[in-house]
Order: sequence, then C-alpha cells, then structure tokens
Amino acid sequence: MDKIHINQMMFYGYHGLFPEERKLGQRFSVDLTMELDLTKAGKTDQMEYSIDYGAVYTVVKEVVEGEAVNLMETLAEKIAKQLFMNFPLLQACVVKAYKPDPPIPGYYQSVAIEIYREREQ
Repeated sequence: MDKIHINQMMFYGYHGLFPEERKLGQRFSVDLTMELDLTKAGKTDQMEYSIDYGAVYTVVKEVVEGEAVNLMETLAEKIAKQLFMNFPLLQACVVKAYKPDPPIPGYYQSVAIEIYREREQ
C-alpha cells in the first residue's frame, strides 16, 4: 500500500489526567502515516485521487486543540476516527502522538502513543 507521511505537526492542547495539564495546557506533536492507493494520483496528476495534506493538518489540529481528554490513547483514537470520517480514500493510518513535557520526573525526550488502525468495512 502507498503511504503519505506528515511529520512533527505541532499543537497546543489541554489533555491529561492532572489538573495542571488541563489548566495550563502543553505542547503536543503528531506524526501521521496514511495508507491508500496513490496509483491514479500519480498517473493523472489529479488531487481527487489523493489526500490534501492541508486538510489533514486541519483535521488533526481540530482534534488536538479541541475537547480535552485524559489519555494520549484516546487522543490518538479520536484523530484516527476523524481521518476516516473525512477522507474516504484512506485505508489505514498510523497515528503517533507525542507529549514532550508530561509531568513525570526524570530526563527523556518525550512520551508517545502509536496506534495503527484500518478502515472498518
């Protein structure tokens, strides 16, 4: 299956279990891999056979900057669900959501959740 990747989309949201996260908010980053057949897009040079990257960014932004959730797992699921609802050519996706600054002690680059979902038939 062909793939479109959009990496390191950056947002600011209010997700988390702790009151400070819900009040102050924090940065979130999302990597996305979308699987679909790009044969017609490549042969015809027509956008109708692909997925508009800008529209994808807008969908992800609306989810991440929208209603707060407790878990990154829930955030990733919501992103995948909205992608399938908005892009009928999408067959499968990998959503990797990063929380660079979660309120846990220690030294690390980030915490991330990665899910793979296929379109339900």
